[in-house]
Amino acid sequence: MPLSMNREVFITCAVTGAGDTVSKSSNVPVTPKQIAESAIDAARAGAAVVHCHVRDPETGAPARRLDLYKEVTDRIRSADIDVVLNLTAGMGGDLVFGNVENPFPVNEKGTDMAGATERVAHVAECLPEICTLDCGTMNFSLGDYVMTNTPSMLREMARQMTALGVRPEIEAFDTGHLWFAKQLVEEGLIEDPVLIQLCMGIPWGAPDDLNTFMAMVNNVPSSWTFSAFSIGRNAMAYPAAAILAGGNVRVGLEDNLYVGKGQLATNAQLVEKAVSVVESMGAKIIGPEEVRRKLKLTKR
Repeated sequence: MPLSMNREVFITCAVTGAGDTVSKSSNVPVTPKQIAESAIDAARAGAAVVHCHVRDPETGAPARRLDLYKEVTDRIRSADIDVVLNLTAGMGGDLVFGNVENPFPVNEKGTDMAGATERVAHVAECLPEICTLDCGTMNFSLGDYVMTNTPSMLREMARQMTALGVRPEIEAFDTGHLWFAKQLVEEGLIEDPVLIQLCMGIPWGAPDDLNTFMAMVNNVPSSWTFSAFSIGRNAMAYPAAAILAGGNVRVGLEDNLYVGKGQLATNAQLVEKAVSVVESMGAKIIGPEEVRRKLKLTKR
């Protein structure tokens, strides 16, 4: 496809995630207060959207508690700076098998399986402008863990999100996920404008080499709005790749802990670096109000 650089770019900051990063950097926010403050700092640095998970305040482990989501949401909404709120709906599909010889019973440590309504309960409670929909099942990282999102589960979650008036952000980890996302749109379960996040470099989804990235981009319909990111060492190269391919940018401590070699980052620092990349390429950073108009979001 011909080069089609995006010249009006919005930045999403993925604030904390659900990965085992708390032990690796003290900058990863854990409590609702820390998560909200880090999200607000990211907004001040130039992020138009903040993507939030919650964690157990005592252990740092990923959580799905409504009270934690409510506190994070309330703190961000009461801040003196505007930002689009994006909550994860990816939790509740974690399956860890026993072992290669005895897959059942499943390993209760790490397994967290919930029904569609429970998986979006915090979305119904907090009514963010955007929530994520991980559009497929995949072997995720190492061992016996599988991220599970069956077609029936995704159809029901998409239906509930749309009925709530919350814009799903489709998260695609491989080309088959894009294929199914198109099916959800065709069935009327996700409405226009369609928003998608291309998630690169996560084992064992799509690797983050440019050929694979462009294969993902080329499978995104031209009328859709997309962002892209990579985890790890290529995370800070991906803002440039995403813009050149016609997309938007995601950075944050969910995806990458470093702003430079050996330099642990804050979310604000990662956003500041992304802003520098975008502007040095001759593109403009757009803010939350412009994102709302573009994506027809409902601010609450």
